[in-house]
Amino acid sequence: MKKRVVITGIGLITPLGIGVKNSWRALCSGESGIGEITKFDVSDFVTKIAGEVKGFDPKDFLLKKDANKVQPFIAYAVAAAAEAIKDSGLKIDAFNADKVGVITGCGLGGLGLLEKNSVTLKERGPQRISPFFIPMLIGNMAPGMISIYFGAKGPNSSVATACAAGTHAIGDAFKIIKTGRAEAMIAGGVESVITPLGLAGFNAMKALSIRNEEPEKASRPFDKDRDGFVMGEGGGILVMETLESAVKRDAKIYAEIAGYGMSGDAYHFTAPPPDGSGAEACMNTAIKDADIAPDRIDYINAHGTSTPLNDLSETIAIKKVFGDYAYNLAISSTKSMTGHLLGGSGGIETVFTALSISEKIIPPTINYENKSEDCDLDYVPNVARKKEINFAMKNSFGFGGTNASLILKKYD
Repeated sequence: MKKRVVITGIGLITPLGIGVKNSWRALCSGESGIGEITKFDVSDFVTKIAGEVKGFDPKDFLLKKDANKVQPFIAYAVAAAAEAIKDSGLKIDAFNADKVGVITGCGLGGLGLLEKNSVTLKERGPQRISPFFIPMLIGNMAPGMISIYFGAKGPNSSVATACAAGTHAIGDAFKIIKTGRAEAMIAGGVESVITPLGLAGFNAMKALSIRNEEPEKASRPFDKDRDGFVMGEGGGILVMETLESAVKRDAKIYAEIAGYGMSGDAYHFTAPPPDGSGAEACMNTAIKDADIAPDRIDYINAHGTSTPLNDLSETIAIKKVFGDYAYNLAISSTKSMTGHLLGGSGGIETVFTALSISEKIIPPTINYENKSEDCDLDYVPNVARKKEINFAMKNSFGFGGTNASLILKKYD
C-alpha cells in the first residue's frame, strides 16, 4: 500500500534572511534580497549584483572544527536542516535512524574552493593542496553532513540536475517514502556559487541581468523588460514523513505532497524548446501522478528566472497544460526577490509553496511593471495575495533540458 507523504518541518537560509520567519516575512512584503556583490571585487565584471546571504555565521550551526573548513553550501544545508528538524519535532534515535534519510540537490558544489585550489596548484604546487579539498568540493557532502550531524542513516543521496536539483531531490524523497523505503526524509536544495568564476561563466553566456544601478529591480520575471537572471545563494530543507507518522506524533502539517513529474527536453544544452514541450510533459506527469484534473490547481510557484527564453517557454507550457484555465491561475516567481539559487532554488521555493498553502498567502512577483504580449497570465504582480489554496504546483527547469514539477495540496 502506498503511503501518503506530508511536510512537517521547514528550514530556510536565503538572501531575504536567516530562518523561515525572516525570509517569509520579507517575501510576503515584496522585499528584494538583491544588492551589490560584497564577496569579491566586481570592478571587471559586467554583472555586479547578486542575492547574497547576509549575516550568516557557520559557527552558529556547526562545530568550530567544521565551521572553519566547510564550504558555504554545506553550512547552509546543515543550518536549514537544523531548523527544519526542530520545527518538525522529529526525533532521530537508535530506533528509527535507519528509516530516516537525506537527499539534497546542488548544481555546482564548492566552486569557490575549486577556484582557490586551482590557484594554489599553479602558484605553489601539488603538495600545498588541502586534504579537505575533495571532500568539501563535492555536492553530496551536503546530505552527508546532515546525516552526520543528525544521525539519519536511511537512504542518502545527492542530485545534480542543475536548476532542477532541489525539486528533483524533494520528488525523489517523496517517492522513497511513498513506496515504504523510509518513514521520513530530510530533503531540499542548496547552492553557493557567487564566486568570480561562477559570475564570469554566466556572464559569458549572457544569462545574467546587467541592471546594476537598480539591484532590487533587476530580477523581473515575466516582465517585458527582463534582461536575465540574478544569481542567489542559500538553501531550503524540508522534513517529509508518512501521514501515519505525522498524525501519531501530532505534528504540524504544512502540506501534503501529492504528485511528482520529471521530463527531458531533448532539445538544447541551455535553451528550452520554444514550444515549451518539455515543461508541458513534466507538468502533465505531475498532475497525472496526483490523480487530479488540471483545473484543481490554484497556484503555480513558477521557475520564472527572468530570462527572455525561460519565462516565455514556461508561459507557453502552462497555456498548453491548462488551456483557457491558465488565465484563472495565480502564478508567481519568488526569484524576483531571492534571485536564482540554481540547484538550491527548488528547495526554498517548495518551502515557500508549502507556506503559501498553510498561510493562505501567495507571494508576489515583484518588478512586474510592463506587461508582455507573450507573457500575459496572472503573475500576482507586486503585491501578495490572500487566497485559499487547495492544490499548488512547483516548477523547476535546468540546463541540459531536465525538468521537475511537484504538486502540493492542503492537508485535510
